[in-house]
Amino acid sequence: MHVLILGAGFSGKAIAKAFLPLARSVVGTTRSAAKLAAIEAAGIDALVYDGVTISPELAAVMQRTTHLIQSIAPGRDGDPMMRPDAAPLQDLMPNLKWAGYLSTVGVYGDHGGAWVTEDASLEPVSARSVERVAAEKDWLAVGRGNHIPVAVLRLSGIYGPGRNAFCNIAAGTARRLIKPNQVFNRIRVEDIAGAALFLSERSMGGVFNVTDHEPAPPQDVVLEASRLMGVSPPPEIPFETAELSPMARSFYGENKRVSNARLRDSGYVFLFPDYRISLADLWGNDSWRG
Repeated sequence: MHVLILGAGFSGKAIAKAFLPLARSVVGTTRSAAKLAAIEAAGIDALVYDGVTISPELAAVMQRTTHLIQSIAPGRDGDPMMRPDAAPLQDLMPNLKWAGYLSTVGVYGDHGGAWVTEDASLEPVSARSVERVAAEKDWLAVGRGNHIPVAVLRLSGIYGPGRNAFCNIAAGTARRLIKPNQVFNRIRVEDIAGAALFLSERSMGGVFNVTDHEPAPPQDVVLEASRLMGVSPPPEIPFETAELSPMARSFYGENKRVSNARLRDSGYVFLFPDYRISLADLWGNDSWRG
């Protein structure tokens, strides 16, 4: 198994670590040469890829790649591997056996707090989610055309060691915004990695919601983290009066409960099925700082 992670950021590095014990090679890319050392420190070979120019070194890696994770956001010009001027995937990666595309539950848009499955209508609100819908379709079509299983992993709010409510409380940036009936799903980064490995080992393609079991109000997560830390929680702030960036406000414009039943029914067992179990783990083993 030769694994290539296009975009070895927070999730990509976790996925690479999950594949390391089984793979003959694992390579991750980053846009910045300054980030190469951080990827290599995790035991992952690293290359620079700006989403446009494929270096000779990266081209050689692509030629041997058998398992691919695409974690680079598409942007206005579309997915970097699917643009009209991009070389055909089968030419770049002739040995490819499975691909995973990291998407977002943002593709569903707002469903008024209702439960959504992978078969729900896609009603993306933000431009970034509209771009993800197009990229998903492209990847699934290329998979069908080349008889390669492509798994689209729709991720909810990502957190884990070094990126969590404890970090926000410690930094003094945590807030308890109150918007009645608002809920979000979230996912621990290790479960993203576990799900990717699970699907790849079984050559499974299709669309999967990779999210925890319990959609919950965001203020409840902050309250639980504060309890575990033994500190007073930040005060409640009505959503209507809160100062938020346009991006942050757009997140609160989408309200849904995302089901992970398809992934669970396929046999994947979540390491951290809800935020309480996950926060207790991060605090209990002192891994929350990263």
